[in-house]
Amino acid sequence: MVKQMTVLGITGPTGAGKTTLLKEVEKLGGAVIDCDAVYHDLLERDGALRHSLEKTFGPLRDESGTIDRKKLGTIVFGDPEKLRQLNIIAQTATVRRTQELLEGYRRKGIALAAIDAIALLESPLAKLCDVTLAVVAPAEIRVKRIMDREGITEEYAWLRVKAQKSDEYFVKGCDRTLVNDCDQVEEFALQAKALVESILQEHIQ
Repeated sequence: MVKQMTVLGITGPTGAGKTTLLKEVEKLGGAVIDCDAVYHDLLERDGALRHSLEKTFGPLRDESGTIDRKKLGTIVFGDPEKLRQLNIIAQTATVRRTQELLEGYRRKGIALAAIDAIALLESPLAKLCDVTLAVVAPAEIRVKRIMDREGITEEYAWLRVKAQKSDEYFVKGCDRTLVNDCDQVEEFALQAKALVESILQEHIQ
């Protein structure tokens, strides 16, 4: 008999603390699926995805035979229709691979898995989740974290923050919310662990 698995969908703006939450999921024995990493891996090894992209956007390979992501970006950014087409192709492949990964974890008897996706709420990925969880934080705190993490200027960090969807968007779209206004990472990690454990308890009962 395949063991029941709780699937968390994790989303929220950059710098809010999703990485800390995902580390707590792993410490609890859970599996983490990073959808950006899944997509980039598929670009490297999924012939059907590469064929679909080149059928839609023309030749995209570099000298090594892999998809040139910068060339693809140049084609789609600034063209809403081409960006929409890319999102459909990328989402279809990523959702299919995420489903395969979840089934593999389920067969292994893993009780907890987390899907990490910035576009979770806009994609079919949300339907794969038992609980969706928004991680949000005050904009000023996020700016400082991004500056520290990436070594960028405050002005550029603010541009990054303002380009993303609002906290309200994530909070309204998700089942649960985790607000990260903690001074110390350790404090937020404890809050994240407690919330994940409470969700697991709810789903076990």
